[in-house]
Amino acid sequence: MAYLGRTPAWGSYEKQNITPDGSTTTFSLNYTVGSESAIFVSVAGVPQEPVTAYTLTGGGSSIVFSEAPGASDSIFVIFLGIALDVPTIGTNSITNQTELSETANDGDFLLLYDTSTTSLKKITRQNLIGAATTRTATGDGSTTGFTVTSGVTVDTVLVTENGVLQTPTTDYTISGTTLTFGTAPASGVAIQIRELFN
Repeated sequence: MAYLGRTPAWGSYEKQNITPDGSTTTFSLNYTVGSESAIFVSVAGVPQEPVTAYTLTGGGSSIVFSEAPGASDSIFVIFLGIALDVPTIGTNSITNQTELSETANDGDFLLLYDTSTTSLKKITRQNLIGAATTRTATGDGSTTGFTVTSGVTVDTVLVTENGVLQTPTTDYTISGTTLTFGTAPASGVAIQIRELFN
């Protein structure tokens, strides 16, 4: 069977017939769609141009024609893509789990479900990533070593010379608290060392 647009991975495109009355411009859709281009609309056998001939309203749940279709017009809509409805977890919807206490200064955190203990774990952002540190310096043509925070590695820093990203282990290495360039940055070169993790 031939399809308009991309062949669906599963299922089929849904069709909705609309019965006009000659004055109504807004009609409810059977499915909520994400954009005007997610539907194919035909009025009296003539394909309608998205946004120009019709728009969506109600978060994609209704179609609004720029002009009221005639009472005798045959109208149909083919749904090419239905809006993704992402559910949200409401209060008290997770049951049989230990409630996690919160404090006023928790800040951002991530909830993970630990299958080994069948419980929710709260991980604060501070435990996921340390505060990023940016160090700047200016090349003098001879200095190759620059101080970094203990524990950072070549994979956890971004190093630039005059805005050009340097390649880890090729252009620089890190040992302990020292970042060492393979070649000393030229005099006047702006060096930036951004420590992403520490």
